[in-house]
Amino acid sequence: MNAWLFGTLGLTPADWLTLFGHFMVLSLLAVGGAITTAPDMHRYIVGQRGWLDDAQFTASVALAQAAPGPNVLFVAVIGFNVGGLMGVLATLLGTLLPSTVLALIVARLGQAMRQHRGAIAFTAGLAPLTMGLLLSTGWILLDPVRNRPAAWLLVALTLWVMLRTKANPLWLIAVGAVAGAAGWV
Repeated sequence: MNAWLFGTLGLTPADWLTLFGHFMVLSLLAVGGAITTAPDMHRYIVGQRGWLDDAQFTASVALAQAAPGPNVLFVAVIGFNVGGLMGVLATLLGTLLPSTVLALIVARLGQAMRQHRGAIAFTAGLAPLTMGLLLSTGWILLDPVRNRPAAWLLVALTLWVMLRTKANPLWLIAVGAVAGAAGWV
């Protein structure tokens, strides 16, 4: 019961607070959604703290992304793998609280200033930033299989299909799942 609530890493109250604080900061940088901050989550949780390894981190993201529901679920899965239910609270509240408050404030201001030239330019500038963040997330998630040619083939196929067709991305996830289950990647 204790491991389910607090995890198996024996985190201290200071660890919980820094985990919560780190995810609060990432929440404010999550232009394009929480998934765009996955590279820094990886750096912090895997590289700096060593709470998870590459495979555990990637599996946490993949599991949550394959499940139905909002994309932000991967934050809860990472939190659970780091520290049980307390990890879920630290990561999920850290991610949702600042962005929710900021969204409420910006929504009110945005209504009043939506035709302002600065607001239009700011919105247009967020598109390339979001694309860069998503590409860096993909690069981090590719890390465990980066040395396998079949993985690169799947990446190229996915990119081509997403740019050239209107196919549902779930088909590409299914192809990746079959390739992984068969041991090709």
